Amino acid sequence: MSNEVIELVQGDGYALANIETLGDHYGFRKIRTPLGVTAFGINAIVVPPKWEGGRHFHDVQEETYFVHRGLIEMEFGDGSRHLLGPGGVARVDAATIRKISNVGEEDAVYVVAGGKDGYVGRDGRLPPGEESRFGSAGPPGA
Repeated sequence: MSNEVIELVQGDGYALANIETLGDHYGFRKIRTPLGVTAFGINAIVVPPKWEGGRHFHDVQEETYFVHRGLIEMEFGDGSRHLLGPGGVARVDAATIRKISNVGEEDAVYVVAGGKDGYVGRDGRLPPGEESRFGSAGPPGA
């Protein structure tokens, strides 16, 4: 049986970690550098309850946000506001002004991945001898 990953683990062609051990308390938890990600930027951000961020945008980098824990509000340059809870995702164009706030009663943790010109398309392959990418369990929900 394998052990749950807590500390950074690096192998031949892979790296694993836990957001909780990539930093302490509030602010950015750098993911890109410790895990060796080179194709895009990625960070986890931990913010306290009732924290209100500042407005920002990017020159060229599109961003995708994923809420891991808590309740965040995203406000955009057009004045619209949207709530995202655990499992919530958002994609934001580089030039779109955005503001993120923790409107919940607990710490919020969200992951932001950003980049430009990155999509390659579906290029997955099965290793020799494998017949299904789902293994013996079959596809989820089967």
